[in-house]
Amino acid sequence: MGRVSDAKARLLEAVRELIWTGSYGRTTIDQICEKAGVKKGSFYYFFESKAELAEASLNLEVEQARPLWDGMFSPAVPPLERLARMCDRICEEQAEKRAQFGKVLGCPLFALGAEVCTQETRLREKIQEICELWRKYLESAVRDAVAAGLIAPVDAPATAQVLFAYSEGLMTHARIQNSLDGLTTMYAGCLQILGVKPPAAPTV
Repeated sequence: MGRVSDAKARLLEAVRELIWTGSYGRTTIDQICEKAGVKKGSFYYFFESKAELAEASLNLEVEQARPLWDGMFSPAVPPLERLARMCDRICEEQAEKRAQFGKVLGCPLFALGAEVCTQETRLREKIQEICELWRKYLESAVRDAVAAGLIAPVDAPATAQVLFAYSEGLMTHARIQNSLDGLTTMYAGCLQILGVKPPAAPTV
């Protein structure tokens, strides 16, 4: 059945790539097993269904991303710089994936969520849980920006939700347009939402 030590990990990586570059509905268990180099019997040894595998892949994605987000949104980092770092990382990752796969992929969470939200209740709930986790990082930055006097007092949870929806919307648009151009304005847009005037460009 393949090496137990890494068969599960290869299945998790395979399903993430296939869904992100294609779609959940069109990805079959046979395709996942072929991509992972794992026999079908091994798939069912670890997972009962494609949905269970997809959920496990989302959990792994969060586990791997948490240290990065903890660093970006550390209280030691100035609040607005946290947003700048997030925007820079999004642009970098999207550029890396375009170089790897030849197309702009957008956010894997939203790509999957938009497809399965009316069909797979368990996956929808998991995606909502992860979205709320990421939104809370933004909320902490907004609260600290208010406390530091960098922005006017605002409803931090609501403002964080707008920032989250804005950044995810730009990534979704980038996927649809297969272009990274719109992502370069993400940080300026975040500042505009917060009522902060972007820094002037340096003069030559």
